[in-house]
Amino acid sequence: MATSNYENDELVFATEETSISYLPVERKPWTLLVVDDDEEVHTVTRLALNGLELNGRRLSFRHAYTGEQACKILGESAEDIAVILLDVVMENDHAGLDVVRYLRDTLKHPEPRIILRTGQPGYAPEEDVIKQYDINDYKTKTELTRGRLTTSVITALRSYQQIMALNSSRLGLQKIIGSMSNLMEEHSVKSFCEGVIIQLSSLIGLNAEGVVCARAGSVLEREDDGIYVLGAAGDHAMHINQPVEQLNNPHLIESIHRCLRLKQHISEPEFTVLFLQRAGFEAAVFINMQGDIRAAEQELLEVFLSSVSIGYENVHLFHQLRNAAFRDWLTRLPNRNEFINTLERQRTIALSQTLALVDISHFSDINDGLGQDAGNDLLRAVALRLQSELSNNVFKARIGNDVFALLGPAELITPQIINQLFSVAFTAHEHTIPLSVSVGLCEIDTTSRDSLALLKSANIALNLAKRKHTENYVFYTADMEQKTTTQLELIRKLRADFADAKLELWFQPQVDLINEKVVGAEALLRWPDGDGGYISPAVFIPLAEYSGLIVEIGHWVIEEACRRICDLDRLGYGDLRIAVNISIPQFRDQQFEERVKSALAAHDCAPDKLELEITESVVMDEPQIVIDALSALKAHGVAIALDDFGTGFSSMSYLQRLPLDRLKVDRSFVKDVGPKNNPVLAETIVTLGNKLGLATIAEGVETREQASYMIKLGCEEAQGFLFARPMPFDDMVNFLAVRQTSH
Repeated sequence: MATSNYENDELVFATEETSISYLPVERKPWTLLVVDDDEEVHTVTRLALNGLELNGRRLSFRHAYTGEQACKILGESAEDIAVILLDVVMENDHAGLDVVRYLRDTLKHPEPRIILRTGQPGYAPEEDVIKQYDINDYKTKTELTRGRLTTSVITALRSYQQIMALNSSRLGLQKIIGSMSNLMEEHSVKSFCEGVIIQLSSLIGLNAEGVVCARAGSVLEREDDGIYVLGAAGDHAMHINQPVEQLNNPHLIESIHRCLRLKQHISEPEFTVLFLQRAGFEAAVFINMQGDIRAAEQELLEVFLSSVSIGYENVHLFHQLRNAAFRDWLTRLPNRNEFINTLERQRTIALSQTLALVDISHFSDINDGLGQDAGNDLLRAVALRLQSELSNNVFKARIGNDVFALLGPAELITPQIINQLFSVAFTAHEHTIPLSVSVGLCEIDTTSRDSLALLKSANIALNLAKRKHTENYVFYTADMEQKTTTQLELIRKLRADFADAKLELWFQPQVDLINEKVVGAEALLRWPDGDGGYISPAVFIPLAEYSGLIVEIGHWVIEEACRRICDLDRLGYGDLRIAVNISIPQFRDQQFEERVKSALAAHDCAPDKLELEITESVVMDEPQIVIDALSALKAHGVAIALDDFGTGFSSMSYLQRLPLDRLKVDRSFVKDVGPKNNPVLAETIVTLGNKLGLATIAEGVETREQASYMIKLGCEEAQGFLFARPMPFDDMVNFLAVRQTSH
């Protein structure tokens, strides 16, 4: 959509495209209904009143010859009739009074003035009739000479005009008061503008017809500064929310522009344009009238316009509040709230639609590197491209810092179309910036769940897309949510079990390859599933890292390892070391170094008996943080080992900078050693370790052949099922006792 559906909800009231040309118009005549059963009376009345004008308006005549005919005319057009010249006795003695009762009691029209004429006054006593039936005048036909008839009609017309002015004023005030008190309701601006026109017209004795115009930016929040019709009354309502140029009257358009430019009223022979101003808001109010406004009316209008301006100040505030609630302040796109509202409406009426969430990759790096102003310009550039390149049938929104949402027909929202949008670099703050994105897509139809559930589904797909290393998009499938729910349940259970001290620390002995004497052990975390089994570390360690729980679990493992080192020393195994794996979230913990030192001190543990193991992936993630922390702990006496060396993208420069004591040869290299294979990688790692003065330990040794060959390569230590499986601490103590006896 080129513009959001909430951009001017309260100001869109008509869709017709016909136009009005504002030319001098002959004022509407007064309608006089003559009701009499005598044809001559009709003729004489027309002759007597021929040429009569009041306030520039002539008379027009309608005729009825019976009470029944009069009632029919009144039933069809009573609101157009100003005065009724009514005979009392026609088809029966009370036919005229029946007409009065029908008009006043049945039709409920108090406005038309009635001059009762009778040739037989005794049939309707004058005083009773005037009191009971709201009769304007009561005359016998012989009394109504031409002069007296003219006087009576003029008096009745003036009375009618005053009543209509009061009614119009009352209606106008009702609309203004109602609009101001209900400003937060839909269409309140329309009602307010219509009320302004009606009230202005009533103040100067005209029919309500005109328009209220203002610059778009002051109320409509459009990007252009054109002048638009905010509201209208009468035949002009078809132009509401359209540019003033749609009025198709150059003279009128120029006068409205001149009114706003000069900030003053403009009076023309065919119309008047009034200037309205309040707290920075300016509007031109066009009234279709002829002649200048009288001095008394001018004073009244000035007071009225001053009060009306306060209402427009409230309108402007209302739009600001609405925009804050439903529009993104930076890009002017709909925000998350409006996107959810639109999604809720669309999902119930449209088939084969697609919801897509588009996340800009590494946007925080752009903000940090180029500054927030450049970042803001970039987001605006992305929004502009989405608006200009995608179909108007696609609803666009910004629902997060660097996340845009798209909703539309499936054929218009595809990974290929979205990627094409980002294939050309963006210009922001004089920088040319290429962007990559991750896209989560969710197909929806009328059977889909509510809008929040759909947004959640697309977000699940987006998170999976961010973790993919091949394609940058993922379509949501039902099993994804089940997997996510399962993961969240596991995280919840892991958090609860850790708090209840249900996690266990097991140990796998490490031996000297020459004499197979136990020299240490690797601490391995175990999580009981509650049914006699254990949940694999390959499952729960990533969840612990994802949830951030790994920091606290890792600290507990270090504390537990130090406690077991102290226990081993007390049991006579003080020469053994314990190795503990450290993850990158632990290094990011500012208290990591102090926590390790505190654990050593709390258990009076020799620092060199604790060995911290890191993997290549940890080093490559944030090398400087890792190197700084390990260097500080190495200086404190803690031993450092590099695990899984050779399985990642090794950097020799980092290897030389790390304060290492030991290299671990990964099991994937150990399983290939032997006379029939060419274990070049295992040999290279052992040789490299020896040249760097580092001890080497082989992981995953399961056969004697593997052990013997690692000895030939110069490897010093090993761990694996050949020597011992991971075991609880008490079992390891028993294992050590047996080994000590046998060796």
